[in-house]
Amino acid sequence: MKKFALCLMALLGASFAEAKVTLPQLFQSGMVLQRGKVIPVWGKAEAGETVTITFNKKVYTVTAGTDGRWRVDLPKMKAGGPYQMMVNDQAIDNILIGDVWLLSGQSNIDVHIERVYPQYASEIDTYENPQIRMFRVQNETDVHGVRDDIRPTSVNWKSVNKQNAWPFSAVAYFLGKRMFEKTKVPQGLIVNSWGGTPIEAWISKDSLEKDYPQLIRKTQIYQNDDYVRAQMRANGEASKQWQTILDTNDPGMLQGWNSSSYDDASWQQINQYNWGWRGTGTIWLRQHINIDKAHAGQPARLLLGTLFDQDVTYVNGKEVGHTYYQYPPRRYDIPDGLLQEGDNVITVRFINKFGQVHFIPEKPYMLCFGDDRCSQNPMPKDVIPLSEQWRVHVGLEMPSCPSGDVSLQNLPTTLYNAVLYPLAPYAVSGVVWYQGESNTGNPAPYADYLKKLMGCWRDRWQNQQMPFVIVQLANYDGRQQTGFPRPITPQIEPMNSGWASLREAQRIVAKADSYAELAVINDLGETVDIHPLRKKEVAERVGQCFDRLIYNNKVLLSPEVVASKVNDNSIVLTLDQPVQPGEVYEFEVAAWDGDKVFQNIVASAAGNQITLTLPQDFHPMSKIYAVRYAWKDNPIKANVRSLSGLPMSSFELIINK
Repeated sequence: MKKFALCLMALLGASFAEAKVTLPQLFQSGMVLQRGKVIPVWGKAEAGETVTITFNKKVYTVTAGTDGRWRVDLPKMKAGGPYQMMVNDQAIDNILIGDVWLLSGQSNIDVHIERVYPQYASEIDTYENPQIRMFRVQNETDVHGVRDDIRPTSVNWKSVNKQNAWPFSAVAYFLGKRMFEKTKVPQGLIVNSWGGTPIEAWISKDSLEKDYPQLIRKTQIYQNDDYVRAQMRANGEASKQWQTILDTNDPGMLQGWNSSSYDDASWQQINQYNWGWRGTGTIWLRQHINIDKAHAGQPARLLLGTLFDQDVTYVNGKEVGHTYYQYPPRRYDIPDGLLQEGDNVITVRFINKFGQVHFIPEKPYMLCFGDDRCSQNPMPKDVIPLSEQWRVHVGLEMPSCPSGDVSLQNLPTTLYNAVLYPLAPYAVSGVVWYQGESNTGNPAPYADYLKKLMGCWRDRWQNQQMPFVIVQLANYDGRQQTGFPRPITPQIEPMNSGWASLREAQRIVAKADSYAELAVINDLGETVDIHPLRKKEVAERVGQCFDRLIYNNKVLLSPEVVASKVNDNSIVLTLDQPVQPGEVYEFEVAAWDGDKVFQNIVASAAGNQITLTLPQDFHPMSKIYAVRYAWKDNPIKANVRSLSGLPMSSFELIINK
């Protein structure tokens, strides 16, 4: 009996010794804490355990509750550091006090420095700053309810340099750099995004269930974990089997179609912009290119624009790169000695599971040489353009790959539960919300969704004045993704635009919220790329919004209409600031009490007014007019700009005569 008691005591002692205070994943060495605000520190321990926090020469104690939770609010601090924090026996080192920004949304927040590097090569190569720290929240979902913490990762807070920033958000990187240059205080950047996700995934259950119960029921369908695991496993096995059959039976692989010696003279010739293959499986393309003596043997970079969907690319039989989905630019490095004098062969093996294989227009297709070959701003001096002509041969046609995809990240509440809720109450200076592309198919409820998102996030942080900067959708013409004839003609006539409708929802919500601003970027997009690369300019406009929200409310942002008047033959819009003078485009007018058919209209700007000239026969008895500006997916002619160059947002305005 005595021996048993001694063993029990030993076990209990070991258990108590192993009991450990746990902190959220955000609390790691190298973190940045928000200046000028109370600093919450929280975590878990054994019920009733005393937790001691030592920080900035002061000691704080708290007792864990019956549920094991504890929290201490440290007093406000000025910017500075580095500091050490001790939580019982755990040390958190190299802590800075400064400004913390939370950036969230879908893939345009996620676009990495690696993707935009050619736009800003010299700047990224030379910049490093230990005062700017980056934290990437790991993707996770939860269909059941909110989580206590985010998914752990081995390395969390990292300081800014080229290597650390390479897989990090470009918008966040440039925002941190810009805000540091302005404030000279440390910057903490928390990126919490997931490509392709709708706004509903980021909103709490409490916010949705009253007005949108069907969305909650949609999530409940997937609360059977056994079903989800089985479906995901089945999808993975189906995809793996499809790929195995493709690779083992593709005649291009079996017959060496990627070889420089293969005779492709009998293959069909096509123009890359007047061609598209809708088959499922593989199709091979080859192009011969002559290399002169000066370039033979030299290292090069092959720019293959952007391709839909997957590709494996070879030069003279050697694989130089592969990409497994449609969006990344194809930039493949060719090593020394591979290019030979005379004939060389570029071979592209397209792998297609859906849609229409095609080349994206308005992208670079060339071989780049020289020390500047990795730059695209400006383009390298020494380039050899590729031809638009390719030889083509179908490889192996396959049945469609079975798919019963379970994309939990696209379900309502799942991201709020798993990756947003656990971040609070970590103090932040402001939030950047850059999302909306996935909701353009049904923009009608977006304004309400956005208000609910901002409301439930502020509730979670218990801060109804938490600043939000909403990044408005950029200009983009999605027709190129649907097999639309290329090159794409500009959108000229008035149209019903889901993109413009969603931009309007973003504008209306931002305008109605005293603690929100709209970053207008309808001039920073690309006609053919849903992920435009000018992220430094996006970050600059986000920073200007925070300047106004946090530091100086007199900062002028994008021009806004503040008054309107209908005259006999014109409509005059008064703006909140002067704009660049001259003829302005993308204005449309409709008579509200007529047939409400919009038509393009001549307009001119002078001072802080824009005058729209009405045709003489334009519904002379009308009492109400509707005016739209830049109401297109891709309003490339929109040119109303402030004197500092900021573009005006698209809008729809109802005017009483």
